[in-house]
Amino acid sequence: MNDVDPVSLSIFLFFFLLVTVLGFLAARWRKAETLDNLDEWGLGGRSFGTFVAWFLIGGDIYTAYTFIAVPALLYAGNATGFFAVPYTIILYPIIFIFLPRLWSVSHRRAYVTPADFVQGRFDSRGLSLAIAFTGILATLPYIALQLVGIQAVLDVMGLGGGEDASWFRKDIPLFVAFALLAAYTYSSGLRAPALIAFVKDTLIYLVIIVAVIYLPTQLGGWSGIFDSAGKAFDSFNKDSADAIAAGEARPKGLIPGLGVSQWAYATLSLGSALALFMYPHSVTAVLSTKNRNIIRRNAALLPAYSFLLGLLALLGIAAVAAGIQVKNPQLAIPQLFEQEFSPWFAGVAFAAIVIGAFVPAAIMSIAAANLWTRNIYKAFLNPGATDAQEAKQSKLASLLVKFGALLFVLALPKDFAINLQLLGGIWILQTLPAIVIGLYTRWFHRYALIAGWAIGMVWGTVAAYNTPVVGDPGSHFGGSVAPLEVLGVNLSDNLIYFGLTALVLNLIVAAVGTVICRALDIDAGTDDTHPTDYLADAGDPEVVDRLDPLSTPPVD
Repeated sequence: MNDVDPVSLSIFLFFFLLVTVLGFLAARWRKAETLDNLDEWGLGGRSFGTFVAWFLIGGDIYTAYTFIAVPALLYAGNATGFFAVPYTIILYPIIFIFLPRLWSVSHRRAYVTPADFVQGRFDSRGLSLAIAFTGILATLPYIALQLVGIQAVLDVMGLGGGEDASWFRKDIPLFVAFALLAAYTYSSGLRAPALIAFVKDTLIYLVIIVAVIYLPTQLGGWSGIFDSAGKAFDSFNKDSADAIAAGEARPKGLIPGLGVSQWAYATLSLGSALALFMYPHSVTAVLSTKNRNIIRRNAALLPAYSFLLGLLALLGIAAVAAGIQVKNPQLAIPQLFEQEFSPWFAGVAFAAIVIGAFVPAAIMSIAAANLWTRNIYKAFLNPGATDAQEAKQSKLASLLVKFGALLFVLALPKDFAINLQLLGGIWILQTLPAIVIGLYTRWFHRYALIAGWAIGMVWGTVAAYNTPVVGDPGSHFGGSVAPLEVLGVNLSDNLIYFGLTALVLNLIVAAVGTVICRALDIDAGTDDTHPTDYLADAGDPEVVDRLDPLSTPPVD
């Protein structure tokens, strides 16, 4: 256990209390007549402009995942950790194309969640339920990852009680922090993370810029950092030769080896790019904007985050060069800050990581709560729910979602917390056919989409479950890549991200099922949207006539 430094703790507590106060005051920011409806509580009144949206959507991207999990992979010598850099670059052209269409139809039809759109587009409560269930399920491990990040900081600061402490003493600071987060999210809704995001992003930019300038001056420049890290990895490989030969460990290195690692790198990059804006919290941030052009402006501006993400990933290498020795890789970056920075700036860095976990955790819990309220509670339990009842359900559900995420922290291995995010990615990718392809065509049959979703979910989950943690053959959920294997037949030795292979199976089943359903003339339902809905902006007049239910809206 580290001793508690009063200076770093004081700085940390200052910023922690600042964002707590801002969280509660956010209910008065852009004040509405009432927050007792989902448009105001869950979407911030759909009123955010380019500036606020840039911070809010950026808050979805810069999470504990980027500050803790990505550098932890690099610290452990897994060069595929750099996949986070190209995946965000691939991401922005994708969202530039399809998210304005989702915003337009959601604005025109008053949709709050992606499952609302699926219900309106395909006239299927079952498919809408599948999308809602998947969104909630995929969000839980992502929130859990934020918990892991907060826990890592508290441990390094000496607030966790150490390895030998009781679970109560070890986790009570984490529970207190999340209780405050739950309280101001409950009272202020999406306005709370939107306001806090200004503080969060300012701190993150400050910490990263200072780190990439200051740390090389202490560690012999970036050339010295890479030389030291390379020697450390070479030494590890030599000492671990016997273990590697026995399959108990894997070699480390700065550059992915040909074939196996490069396929993992490529598929993780593509799969993560396709998945990120499928997550409910990403859609929630997008739907909170006041017009469709704001989304395109942000798609052009957000790559600034990708630049800093590459610099942040390098901190994992810097931790190796600095001689950081931790059993849990998630502690590497907080320990680096503790060791190399002065106490006052270490406090700033710790605050940046924790606040960087709070903002996305708040958005994620709100988004998952909206899915519960609109697509489960109202759709199946209380169809006549009033706006106030919907808001009350979402507020309560946002509390339960946060604590449900604790189950993932307790139940799944977290030595590499990035697996929590990648596990959620496997699941959320299975919603892509209904949401993204559904924005352009209704060719897929609603029942075929359900079948494809089910196959993708089962195959991806089983594949992830059967992947052990390296060095622990009897464990589960130890990774999200493995050689491609179907029905026990090994089709490739290259490591492939399960999310992509599950998505391919999903699409094949959906396509074949659609042909069968069409041949059997099974009812495809009624499309509640109109082609002009997909191009509409705020203030555009509504077109009320309906075309053929199988009609395809014009392409943007």
